[in-house]
Amino acid sequence: MAELEQLRYPIGRWKRSRDPAAEQTRESIEAIADAPVALRRAVSGLSEEQLDTPYRPEGWTVRQVVHHFVDSHVNSYVRFRLAMTEQEPTIRPYDEKAWAELADAREAPIAISLHLADALHDRWTRLLRSFDETDLKRCYFHPDIGKLNVVDTISTYAWHCRHHIAHVTSLRQRMGWSE
Repeated sequence: MAELEQLRYPIGRWKRSRDPAAEQTRESIEAIADAPVALRRAVSGLSEEQLDTPYRPEGWTVRQVVHHFVDSHVNSYVRFRLAMTEQEPTIRPYDEKAWAELADAREAPIAISLHLADALHDRWTRLLRSFDETDLKRCYFHPDIGKLNVVDTISTYAWHCRHHIAHVTSLRQRMGWSE
């Protein structure tokens, strides 16, 4: 069981900081900014067969991970924009597992999502870098989770970037696929 947990969470589970410092938030924003390059590097040179390899037993394929990365981040970007323009908006959750099983996530070339990640993360980090202390305290309501604040969500998505990139890099390492 511990081995499966390690495969599922190669960098560990996300942990909420009690009082995230401004420097930690800046580091999280930079991790989000740098993520598309790191993701592109992680999948560089993989064959179609390798892209269709699950990163763990009963897990998504590398291709699905790449497409999920963008699906999740598109949703997050919209949620941040809603939090900045509405008073504690209720966001719409989505079924990430069902999305990962749609044909585009199972079959589309990863280049599509890699290009989208470049543009999306550029816009997203421009928005995040514009936030002041008041903005970082803004919240939105997730029907399945509850009230979430912007500063914690930034940290969550920095972790999310590293988490999915580590799925690919740890698989490459286990399989002996050179980078």
